Amino acid sequence: MKQYIESGKAVLGIEFGSTRIKAILIGEDKAPIASGAHDWENSLVDGIWTYSLDEIWDGLRDCYRKLCEDVKDKYGAEITSLRAIGFSAMMHGYMAFDKAGKLLVPFRTWRNAITAEASEKLTKLFNYPIPQRWSIAHLYQAMLNGEAHVKDIAHQTTLAGYIHWQLSGRKVLGVGEASGMFPIDIKTKKFNTRMIGQFNELAKDYPWTLEDIFPEVLTAGEDAGTLTAEGARLLDPSGRLQPGARMCPPEGDAGTGMAATNSVKVRTGNISAGTSVFGMVVLEDDLKEVHPEIDLVTTPSGDLVGMVHCNNCTSDLNAWVYLLRDFLKAYGTEPEIGKLYETFFTEALKGDPDCGNVLTYNYVSGENITGMEEGRPLVVRTPESKFDFANFAKATLYSTLAVLKIGLDIMLVKEGVKLDSITGHGGLYKTPKVGQQITANAINAPVTVMETAGEGGAWGIALLADYMVCREAGETLDMYLENKVFAGSRGVTVAPEPDEVEGFNVFIERYKKGLAIERAALDNME
Repeated sequence: MKQYIESGKAVLGIEFGSTRIKAILIGEDKAPIASGAHDWENSLVDGIWTYSLDEIWDGLRDCYRKLCEDVKDKYGAEITSLRAIGFSAMMHGYMAFDKAGKLLVPFRTWRNAITAEASEKLTKLFNYPIPQRWSIAHLYQAMLNGEAHVKDIAHQTTLAGYIHWQLSGRKVLGVGEASGMFPIDIKTKKFNTRMIGQFNELAKDYPWTLEDIFPEVLTAGEDAGTLTAEGARLLDPSGRLQPGARMCPPEGDAGTGMAATNSVKVRTGNISAGTSVFGMVVLEDDLKEVHPEIDLVTTPSGDLVGMVHCNNCTSDLNAWVYLLRDFLKAYGTEPEIGKLYETFFTEALKGDPDCGNVLTYNYVSGENITGMEEGRPLVVRTPESKFDFANFAKATLYSTLAVLKIGLDIMLVKEGVKLDSITGHGGLYKTPKVGQQITANAINAPVTVMETAGEGGAWGIALLADYMVCREAGETLDMYLENKVFAGSRGVTVAPEPDEVEGFNVFIERYKKGLAIERAALDNME
C-alpha cells in the first residue's frame, strides 16, 4: 500500500457535512484505506445560520492534515500526488461573489428557513417545487428584500462548487448538486432553459442573467478540471501535495449518499439521517402533482429523484443525551458518551408502540414541511400520559423521523411511487438495528444498513472521482457501483413490525394535531 500511495494512484474524497468535514482515501479495490476528519458547527449570526470562510478553509486543511497523519501512521507513506479528487458538501444555500471573487454576504446555509415568499412565488411561476433551501430561492428572496449586493453578483454557487472553483479554477457543479440550485431538464441534464427565461424576466433590472452567474452543469464521469498549483497549496500548505490530480464534478451530500449506498438505480432509495434527515427515491416517472414537501432533484447521472428533506434530525436527541451525561456527572459518575447513546437507543425499543402518548418536537431550527420558520424544541404530555424513560426515549427517536414520514407518505402512499429497496446511513444508524428498526416501522418498508454505512458521503464522492478515471467504455454509474464496488457486499435488513407500524401511525397523527403547540411556542417564546 505504501508504494501504491506514494506512486500517486490513490483517490481522495472530501465532504463538508453539517458537523464534520471528512476525508476518505480509497485504494484499488475501492475500499477506504485512510481517513481524516475535522469537527465543526454552524453559527447563528444576525439570524443567519452560517460558517465563515476561515472556518471552511481551516477545517479543510485540518481534515486533510489528519488524513496525511493517518496515512503516515498506517503505511509509513506520504501523499505527494493523487490520481483523482472529489469534493462534496451539504447542498443548497447561497454563496454569491463579485467579479473579484469576493463573497458579498456571509454564506447562507440550507438550514435557513428565511425564503418563504420567494419559494412560494417561484413554485407558482415554474409550476415546479422550489424549496426554501434552494439557491434560487435565496437569490430571489434577496431580490425581493431589495438587498444591495444583488446587483454586484458575478458568480453564484454552492459550498461544494466554491471549494472546487478555488482548487481547480473551474466554475462547475455536478448535476445532482446543481439540482438543488435550480430545476434540471432531465432530457438535457442541464438547467431548465424555460424556467431560466422566466427568472431572467424577473431579474431584468439587474446587469446579469442566470446564464452569466450560474456554474456549468456536468454529469458523473465528466472531467471537471485538475488540481492547480494554487489549489494544492490551499489544501496542503506544507507543499508536499503536487498539482495535477484530476477532479470530478463537485456533488452534494444527497448525490454522494446515493453513491455510497448503491442507490442510483430506478426504484431504489436511501435515507440519510444525521443533523438533518432526507429520504430519496429514484423515480420511474414524473410525479402526478406538484408537492411542496417533495424536492425534485437528480442522481449524479441526472436521473429524476423524489427527495424529502427535513432540517432537523439528531440535534435535539444529542442535546438530551448530553443533558443526561451532565446529570450523571453531577451524581458522581463519569459516563462514557458512546454507552449513553447505546443505552438511550436500546431503552427506546422498550417503549409503548405509540410512546405512551408522549410527544416531542425536535425543531432546533425551522422546518419547512410543517411550516415552521424557526425551531422551539418541545416535550409535551398529558397528566395521563405514560411518561417513563423508555417512552420518552422512543418519542425522541420517533421525532427524528416524524417529518420525514409525513413527506414520504405523500410520495409512497398518495403518489404510489414504487420502491424496491431502501438503505439507511448516517449517525442515526450507528447503534445496531435500533434506528434501522424504527425507520422500517415509520415508512412500513424493509430497511437495509450496509457494513460500509459509516463511511458516508466522503466515500461516495471518492467513488465518483474513481468512476471518472476508472470507468470502462459504456459503463454507467450504476453498473460501476454494482459490479466494482458493492459486488458481494454485506448488509443487514430489518422488516417493519406490524404493531409498531400502527403505533407510529398513531404517534404521527397526534404529532400533526400537536403542531399547533409548536406554533404557539414559536409565536410566544423568543
